[in-house]
Amino acid sequence: MIKVNKIAIGRYIQQKEGYKAFTPFEFPPAGGFPITPELYKKHEDAIRLVGKLDGITRLLPDKNFFLLMFVKKDAAYSSQIEGTKATLQDAVAEPVTEEKSRLHPDVDDIMHYVSAVNYGIERVKTFPISFRLMREIHERLMTGARSTQHAYPGEFRRSQNWIGGKTPMDASFVPPAPDDMEHALGDLERFIHADDQYPSLVKAGLIHAQFETIHPFADGNGRTGRMLIALYMHHAGLLELPVLYLSSYFKKYQKLYYQKLAGYHDEDSNIDAWIKFFLDGVREIAVASIETCTKITALRDRDFAAMEKLGKKSAASTLEIIRKLFGQPIVGVAEIMEWTGFSKQGAYNVIGRLLDLHLLEPLGDMSYGQKYVYADYYELFDDAFRLKRQHK
Repeated sequence: MIKVNKIAIGRYIQQKEGYKAFTPFEFPPAGGFPITPELYKKHEDAIRLVGKLDGITRLLPDKNFFLLMFVKKDAAYSSQIEGTKATLQDAVAEPVTEEKSRLHPDVDDIMHYVSAVNYGIERVKTFPISFRLMREIHERLMTGARSTQHAYPGEFRRSQNWIGGKTPMDASFVPPAPDDMEHALGDLERFIHADDQYPSLVKAGLIHAQFETIHPFADGNGRTGRMLIALYMHHAGLLELPVLYLSSYFKKYQKLYYQKLAGYHDEDSNIDAWIKFFLDGVREIAVASIETCTKITALRDRDFAAMEKLGKKSAASTLEIIRKLFGQPIVGVAEIMEWTGFSKQGAYNVIGRLLDLHLLEPLGDMSYGQKYVYADYYELFDDAFRLKRQHK
């Protein structure tokens, strides 16, 4: 029988400026973190589903197109956790020429996130998970970001930051002082690469919580730390294609997410509760992603079969458009012109065929700058869009 022991991961230390900063102890603690039978059982269930998801995604054709939508969904929810008002639909519509003047200004936050994740996915193919990598990702997340002030993109902070309140004196949480932060980062980086016996998803949860506890950047810690989860799972070999992102789960239970993180870095740490919450999230998102991937495969087969109703010449060009719609399911006539090289009238003819086949639907009722959506596919990622469509 494994006993559950309370393990403190740090304590508040008085700073000369008058406030107390949370200072992590050695990480992981010398005796390790005890894993209860309940946690082992939760991990076993979650890892089984992650393995099932990995098997399904390995069979997906046109993987890079599908991956774009998983990344954009995570970008939208992760940015919303930090207060961004833009939606997933705003983010997906961002490249559409006809949409530029109507975009929600907060969509800039989401697109910076998409850029940073895409960079990280490519970078980990040839470079290990490290804090050099996290600085590079942070630089892409924050450089030129519309809502960012004094973020120092790509640089670890050199001054004290805090969460909640107007100053560290009345903050809800004060991360470690800069000198202590550097030591804690060294411990965490060693932990990421350690050949230890921690169950892999438990380790992913510990890495995220410890990163958020250290809060090494002046701004952008939450978004960078959530990216780290997916990149670590990919790095650990759990998923060949990084399609498991937890931001939608954290947004759904945002208050609980903050509560569990706060409990993790309390002097009376409740690490067990955080890991349970994290593993429940992996399970929930894995189940949802398995269902999404299964539906993508069925939808692709259905719609490619519909191409057989067209003539050989029309089928070839329309088939390529469908492939591109998997990565960009909201389009205007300019996108169809760019993808096909057709004239404006030729692009409208293609759109007409796709409307007749019920593969595209008009998005909104505007007469000028009309957008179209590959609705049966897009609704797999956007719950609000699906519910609205069902109630039409």
